[in-house]
Amino acid sequence: MPTFVDRVTLSVSAGRGGNGVASVHREKFKPLGGPDGGNGGPGGSVILRVDPDVTTLLDYHHSPRRKAEHGGHGAGDRRNGAHGADLVLAVPAGTVVKERNGTVIADLVAPGTEIVIAQGGRGGLGNASLASKTRKAPGFALLGEPGEELDVVLELKVVADIGLVGFPSAGKSSLIAAISRARPKIADYPFTTLVPNLGVVTAGDITFTVADVPGLIEGAAEGRGLGHDFLRHIERCAALVHVLDTATLEPGRNPVDDLDVIEDELRRYGGLEDRPRLVALNKVDVPDGRGIAELVIEELRERGLRVFEISAVSGEGTRELIYAMAEIVAEARRAKAAEIPARIVVRPKAFDDDGFTVKRTGAGWRVVGTKPERWVRQTDFSNDEAVGYLADRLNRLGVEAKLLELGAVEGDAVLIGSVDDAVVFDFKPGIDAGAENLSRRGEDDRFHEARPAAARRREIQEQMDERAENETRADVARRLDRPDEYGPTSYEIGSEDDPDARPVSLEDDWLEDDPGE
Repeated sequence: MPTFVDRVTLSVSAGRGGNGVASVHREKFKPLGGPDGGNGGPGGSVILRVDPDVTTLLDYHHSPRRKAEHGGHGAGDRRNGAHGADLVLAVPAGTVVKERNGTVIADLVAPGTEIVIAQGGRGGLGNASLASKTRKAPGFALLGEPGEELDVVLELKVVADIGLVGFPSAGKSSLIAAISRARPKIADYPFTTLVPNLGVVTAGDITFTVADVPGLIEGAAEGRGLGHDFLRHIERCAALVHVLDTATLEPGRNPVDDLDVIEDELRRYGGLEDRPRLVALNKVDVPDGRGIAELVIEELRERGLRVFEISAVSGEGTRELIYAMAEIVAEARRAKAAEIPARIVVRPKAFDDDGFTVKRTGAGWRVVGTKPERWVRQTDFSNDEAVGYLADRLNRLGVEAKLLELGAVEGDAVLIGSVDDAVVFDFKPGIDAGAENLSRRGEDDRFHEARPAAARRREIQEQMDERAENETRADVARRLDRPDEYGPTSYEIGSEDDPDARPVSLEDDWLEDDPGE
């Protein structure tokens, strides 16, 4: 079972937004209190956060799928759904987040740094939020949006100031143990070190970290040995120290050739040409080792390299090497502090001024845009009024006008949504989106059909404009209830040809004075 993992593929799913609800307020003596459906809560997001206590990606190796919490659905009485809880995933400092194709999303180094890797879905609006002066009683609500789902690659690059490179068994782990409190596994056979080791070193008032890269051999950049997996760990180092074995028992090897091989692998890996180099000729405590070191030291110095003869076992020469490392680290830190941070220029992705584009495909006219696609996901297609509301929004955005401009005709297929799950409409230009509802826009016939009393009040109100001068509302109601008893409210005097013909009320005084007239 591995104890150190520095590369995993993680599948993350943000929470889905809760659905809005269509509800009507009901209260005694107030049977039609208006829409009061609450909104759905947003889904939880997936967040990566740097935690200094985490040093490996092992947890995500065992559990590579992570999901955030869904948002709660809305309820009546304007009660909104609960927010889905965010899922915060702790990662080590130095984690690089990439897409599957290698595109870097984020480089997380400083403790506490975080990034929202998958955004939770929006909650759907309830009918209370959808009501307006023209749509006073919406009989529908919007659905919640699904959360983002994606696969990301997490790569750990150890954050160290100095990187130790060299052949297996050159003494890198022994050197870290000699100059720091780190206690790595040490043995005299190749590939003893299977994971990068980190040690904290103090030289005067400078404290820095040192890491070794295990398993570098010829061909490591192409995947031989273990170096291919661990070369990434020296990318952040301010300087590299070549640890060369002066007492190797392998035939045909010598420190200069080992240096050339490792430098060739670093060149093939790329991106490390500007790092300062130090050379540590290790194992000079062995008689043969000291002799070989004396033979090659001048050749290495002629190449412009600073060379130190050391022994990780006895500690000889390690103090001078430590202070040389500290000098390079201090210089690198001063240079970094003096850098002027670059201005951050935000360049939003360009898109059509209307917020969407329309193009013709073999399947029909495809509408692509953030707003249209989001509106389609929020629509309950089992509700005709919700479909009409969607059509209204698309028309206001200018989709219909754009389709007509491009030559679309009635009956053409219009596709909105992702390629794999698009919604297909039949294009019908000029048709009122609300025509499916047998009522005026913003009204709901269900309320009127279920309330005969409401229809009676409207009928009385309509007759109030035609009532006689002294007729009360109660008189109008009685006349509507008993039309045979009360008869018409007015009649015409004279014939159609009579220029003096006019409507006369039954309550006119002159008729009461002379009823036989």
